[in-house]
Amino acid sequence: MVSPLVVGVDGSDHSLQALDWACDEALRHGAPLRVVYASLWQRYEGAVPAGGPDRDAERVMAENIAETAAERARRRAPRLHVVAEVLPEDAAGALLRESRSAFAVVVGHRGRGGIAGLLLGSVGLSVAAGASCPAVVVRGDEAGVAGTHGRVLLGIGDEAPGSEAVRFAFREARARGATLDVVRAWRCPAHEPRGHPLLGGSPARYHEDRASVMLDRTLEGVAPRHPDVAIRRATAEGPARKVLVARSAAADLLVVGARRRHGGPGMQLGRVAHTVLHHALCPVAVVPEPEPYPEP
Repeated sequence: MVSPLVVGVDGSDHSLQALDWACDEALRHGAPLRVVYASLWQRYEGAVPAGGPDRDAERVMAENIAETAAERARRRAPRLHVVAEVLPEDAAGALLRESRSAFAVVVGHRGRGGIAGLLLGSVGLSVAAGASCPAVVVRGDEAGVAGTHGRVLLGIGDEAPGSEAVRFAFREARARGATLDVVRAWRCPAHEPRGHPLLGGSPARYHEDRASVMLDRTLEGVAPRHPDVAIRRATAEGPARKVLVARSAAADLLVVGARRRHGGPGMQLGRVAHTVLHHALCPVAVVPEPEPYPEP
């Protein structure tokens, strides 16, 4: 059985945009769509008389939001299997629990209760940082959200060869019939130590070549299994977060990995992931990477 793609909704325009994106994504991967609205109305039942109008209004509103979203999904994709559920939990907690059995979790970059000046809501950040499966925050300009560029952008950090983020990016590119842009950023330290045994030539050339080797090493073992995916490799000088934000303007999806801590909840979202989640011009997928156990 294919795991469901879970999308969180709250009736806001941002969540409806995420819902539409999730419909298309579920169709691409042949996955059922699970529409979730998390509401805490049941928490307050004890303070409201049984059958009281306030409780009924909250419950009706929650169910209406979920069913309206599900009906929108069915109209957009009639062949898609769609289910909707209202969960008596806070949104972040509900979606993190859902992520344990999901193909991916999709959220909008801001919700109904979001503050206008914020670039990313607290639910989106919590889900991206703690989900057990790939978490997609739908954001960006119209072209990026609509997926008109035909490109998936993969940012390469210090992942091990064949990392989960790499595998996910290849699957996305294949499902979309898109080119996979694989980018490794590099920087030349301002004060390179003199007498460095490997710096016989240009220091910049050394760091660029090293980035190229790391890029190829990360792709080895995965690229040969996807001969139908067109790959464009690139190294770029500059901070990775700025390089990826700039290149996201020509991408339909930006994929980055995030390390999961041993002995603790959630993942470690570094500066790169935080920046692209707030500023990318296309949807961002954060893929959990298991942290290797230290040698005994």
